Amino acid sequence: MQIESLPATKVSRLVQKTPFFYGWVVLAVGTLGIIMTSPGQTYAVSIFIEHFIADLGLSRSLVSTLYAVGTLSGSLALPLVGRQIDRRGSRVMVVIISLLFGLACIYMGLVRGAMTLALGFVAIRMLGQGSLGLVSQNVINQWWQQRRGTMMGLSGVASSLLGLSAFPALINWLIPLFGWRMSYALLGGFVLLVMAPLGLIFFRERPEQYGLQPDGRFPITSVNPATLPTRAETNWTLGEALRTPVFWLVSGSMALLVLIGTGLFFHMVSLFKDNGLPAAMAATVYTPIAVATAVATLGSGFLADRLPLRWILAASLLLMALALALAQRLSSSPLAIGYGVALGASMGLHRTVTAVVFAHYFGRAHLGSISGAAAAILVVGAALGPIPFALARDGLGSYHLALTLLAWLALILAVASLLMRPPEKAF
Repeated sequence: MQIESLPATKVSRLVQKTPFFYGWVVLAVGTLGIIMTSPGQTYAVSIFIEHFIADLGLSRSLVSTLYAVGTLSGSLALPLVGRQIDRRGSRVMVVIISLLFGLACIYMGLVRGAMTLALGFVAIRMLGQGSLGLVSQNVINQWWQQRRGTMMGLSGVASSLLGLSAFPALINWLIPLFGWRMSYALLGGFVLLVMAPLGLIFFRERPEQYGLQPDGRFPITSVNPATLPTRAETNWTLGEALRTPVFWLVSGSMALLVLIGTGLFFHMVSLFKDNGLPAAMAATVYTPIAVATAVATLGSGFLADRLPLRWILAASLLLMALALALAQRLSSSPLAIGYGVALGASMGLHRTVTAVVFAHYFGRAHLGSISGAAAAILVVGAALGPIPFALARDGLGSYHLALTLLAWLALILAVASLLMRPPEKAF
């Protein structure tokens, strides 16, 4: 193990006076940041889709295309955001991102046509689903190392129950009361008033800067080098990570999972209607999805500290293939619930892998840059997600071809993931 020189210590009364390891505070506020990405996530946007189509006079294919273009365009900024996180720190960046994201949500309530809707999609996907999630996840990874999987599992449970489950229900409650435009503006105001100030107050950079170690181990001291981390951490630069097959296989597999999940969420109401189930059940199925996501995230977070991450990634791909198969047979409520459970479990496993894999394989020193590059690839997957489903539905009259082809691709990548080996750096 290589021992680096001791870092300079910063002074923070908040960190020093907290009677327990400050990483728990970072975990809580970082998790809130992940939850607050919801207005830019597909599960929340999907509740507004039918209103966009009806009130703006746009076709489903056009809205899907605009969403894809907006998501893809927004992803181009994520490598830059990642580099700025490494350079300026999570605390500064979370304030900037939260303010801009809140304003973007308010703007969504003002859209009047295809062009303004496209610009809104660019903003909410870049700032919410991309940047706010990236900086929040990054700051948690900095404070936890040996128990990183478990902590991300706890974070995933909270974000599933309070984000994936609660936000669609909240939006469904807001729209009849205030209309869809004011509802989006209210969500933006919530981000502005809550996340920006809390991020400013509580976000902190790496624990070593405050004389602490990840996971709350004994403080670093110059006279006691035995207190340095017991687990060696190999740090890769972005360029080095990009030259490894592991980076591309992991990023590609996770991008496929995001693509499928985004497509299924985006067309959830239409998919249920095509199978003869009421539209209300599409909203109801978010509950088993959220519960399964929470359980799978917690369980996989515990396992991520103990099992090879490739096993968890492969299991996520296999469960997604099962969800795609069930999506073609939604003829009853039990099958709909089974579909929701499979989809949610896949998302939970995927969430854990996404949260820990790059810090686990490539270290924390350049985590923002590496995670930012990977996030851009994932957002490309999210951008493309609605398109194959929309093309199949509009061109062939059903979603079956898209569902079948994507299921086979998930199975192929599951096998490839099982054969994957961790990267080894030549010193």
